[in-house]
Amino acid sequence: MKHTYTFLSFLFIAFFSCAQETVSIKSSPLNYTTEVVVPELNIPWGFTFLHDNSILITEKAGELIHFKDGKKTVIDGMPEVTVRGQGGLMDIELHPNYKDNNFIYFTYASSEGTERGANTTLMRAVFKEGVLSGQKVLYKAYPNSRKGQHFGSRIAFDAENRIYFSIGDRGNRDVNPQDITRDCGKIYRLNDDGTIPNDNPFVGVDNAKEAIFTYGNRNPQGMETNPFTGEIWSHEHGPKGGDEINIIQKGKNYGWPVISYGINYSGTTFTDITEKEGMEQPLHYWDPSIAPSGMAFVNSDKYPQWKGNVLIGSLKFKYIANCYLENGKVVKEEKIVENLGRVRSIEQGNDGYLYAGIEGKGIVKIIPN
Repeated sequence: MKHTYTFLSFLFIAFFSCAQETVSIKSSPLNYTTEVVVPELNIPWGFTFLHDNSILITEKAGELIHFKDGKKTVIDGMPEVTVRGQGGLMDIELHPNYKDNNFIYFTYASSEGTERGANTTLMRAVFKEGVLSGQKVLYKAYPNSRKGQHFGSRIAFDAENRIYFSIGDRGNRDVNPQDITRDCGKIYRLNDDGTIPNDNPFVGVDNAKEAIFTYGNRNPQGMETNPFTGEIWSHEHGPKGGDEINIIQKGKNYGWPVISYGINYSGTTFTDITEKEGMEQPLHYWDPSIAPSGMAFVNSDKYPQWKGNVLIGSLKFKYIANCYLENGKVVKEEKIVENLGRVRSIEQGNDGYLYAGIEGKGIVKIIPN
């Protein structure tokens, strides 16, 4: 199934928090097609390409799917996944040395614990020749909550093979995000075996959750290593307005909910400030919100006009925001892959092509003409 697009001019407003000014941006024309390569998926929260170009896909409802040679196989041995509101089986990533160790990592909502409800969990397992084994929980956020909001969750690795993963504030904005003695509303960093790096920012701090790398985060559903700089980039949902892109830096406070460019869904305000000393400004933000999910940098020669860009899916408006970067800032946006459905996940494949997980449709390949 293919769709052909002629990309005409759109006018966008981009907001730059550092200068707090609006800039009118005009997009460039572009022709491309899309092709559904993995059909009939409900909510493909995350996916990753194996070295044989087969695909591991997480369905939010709890299934890990291996797509190979045109066939979908549901993999046995997954943990019990709690499907609650926004929570379920979420992101998946390969270890950078997967060819040698066959480690995969995934996040999911788990009810394990004494409290009712669930919270986000990171697991490592071995996936080899279609079989899952060696399952090991590396991190479980506590306490559980019966709320359905803000589980996160995305995974990324840095150049030292340390793993970063996000957990949203679980709908408890006034308690969790600013308190380093509590889980949730944070981005965490672990060694690839689940141990805590000695140089994590809060190691040795009384009662701190020592896996925390950043705090003051609302609900990060996009995270990726910038292949040009090695930095960890993330984006997170704001409330009504104030979705953000951030560069993740050790020990930094990203401000939620003390500062924000958003307001309550009801239209009332919860803060009257957008900046404060000791709290990071976003690299870029959206108002109104686009409900961002999934993230990929383009470093493939398949897309010469897009090389160096970062792509971010919009759940709310059903498109991919193609963000052009200059000197580490977003200077231009254009809509691509419009109206196929809610864009949940984005990856650049081993073949250099871009792929998007579209809710209710499947995984779609973006083919430049």
